[in-house]
Amino acid sequence: MKKRFSSLAEIQNEISAGNITLSSLVDYYLNQIDKYKHLNAFLEVYASEALLNAEIIQKKIDSKTAGKLAGMVIAIKDNIVYQGHHSTASSKILEGFTSLFSATVVERLLAEDAIIIGRTNCDEFAMGASNENSAFGPVLNAADISRVPGGSSGGSAVAVQADMCLASLGSDTGGSIRQPAAFTGLYGIYPTYGRVSRWGLIAFASSFDQIGPFTASIQDMALLMSIIAGEDEHDATMALQKAGSSEIAPLAKTLKVAYINDCLENASLDSEIKLKTEEFIQSLKDKGHVVEGIDFPYLDAMVPCYQVLTTAEASSNLSRFSGLMYGYRSKNASDLESTFKKSRTEGFGPEVQRRIMLGTFVLSSDYYDAYYTKAQKVRQLIRQKTLEIFNDYDVIITPTTSTTAFKIGEKSSDPVAMYLADLFTVQSNLAGIPALSIPAGNHSENNLPIGIQLMGRPFDEALLYSIANEMK
Repeated sequence: MKKRFSSLAEIQNEISAGNITLSSLVDYYLNQIDKYKHLNAFLEVYASEALLNAEIIQKKIDSKTAGKLAGMVIAIKDNIVYQGHHSTASSKILEGFTSLFSATVVERLLAEDAIIIGRTNCDEFAMGASNENSAFGPVLNAADISRVPGGSSGGSAVAVQADMCLASLGSDTGGSIRQPAAFTGLYGIYPTYGRVSRWGLIAFASSFDQIGPFTASIQDMALLMSIIAGEDEHDATMALQKAGSSEIAPLAKTLKVAYINDCLENASLDSEIKLKTEEFIQSLKDKGHVVEGIDFPYLDAMVPCYQVLTTAEASSNLSRFSGLMYGYRSKNASDLESTFKKSRTEGFGPEVQRRIMLGTFVLSSDYYDAYYTKAQKVRQLIRQKTLEIFNDYDVIITPTTSTTAFKIGEKSSDPVAMYLADLFTVQSNLAGIPALSIPAGNHSENNLPIGIQLMGRPFDEALLYSIANEMK
């Protein structure tokens, strides 16, 4: 079998027609994983397990008792736990850790007969915008192996980009799904905060993190979200909202669309990404929608606000990794205190250490009000002003990223430059609203993918799917 499938519907049709079996499909993806192992997208492949499950689910398909995701071969980011399997968040500190339970999203995938083929590389504890911070080495962009795939969910993105699986799950704290999606030419979503359970997601910043899919088709995006979203008794931050339909409705009305002038006029924005965004805006106008530029003078405050709050939460969340109960324990430790110090010093990478120290600083008694309290007030202002936009408009458009995929090592020595890679994506995380990155063609000079971001009202992911479907 030598064919790239673009959607689950296509796979299910081929299986129904008897042209392929689920086992042959899994074999195909396993061969692809081996072929592209130099990209370093997978940390572990569940080959025998996937083939065994393929046989079981094929029987369900034949007897017409299979779940909605039968035929879906999917990968999960290394910070989403799976019972009986290793989960390390791409960090040495979780070396050898095997999970005792599965994340809610994993349980829901398996209940609908998806096949999980492996776990994917990511920035350590999801902290990064390039996937260069992994303890297991960087992930390479399949479009140009000298370039990053974006982070932190770069392995999940490249797994789909290089046709090593049909879809994958990542997590997004400040752009960690949407930025890699833009860099690899995929659909990627940050769901409304509280839409998808965080139970079983190894936490980075709990008031920002959400799990979401990478897909090559908007139909698969809607389908996967309809499966993994919805109430969960294990996660107290979940909204009391049903998952929503997997059907993508046609746009029933003329939309009012806003684009943020401050983003399109930003000095860091690549001229061709600006042009692609303007072409997208013109296409919306040509279809009869009303599109207007608006001012949002808080752009420069968003990344600093995000960094203060997420590092504070990371400092708290990562305090549990001590070298005592599980994971890495330093061989150089001699007593309780040295076990803490040496295990954490040796187990955490430089970027994680940097963020823990920054977070501890902003939470310290002398600086709490000056930084953390102030950042919380700024976050509330950004959320309020963002939601006010939806009083007049149905959706907000920005570029997903200011550049195409940058070269490996290009920003490694400058943390601030790396943090600014999230410039256009952190707004939705700060405001808790859904944001979808959609592929918008390739750059004419370097032939690298470009993404455009759609942001919507809380729990209005369905509108974003409809727009993406109309504009594909």
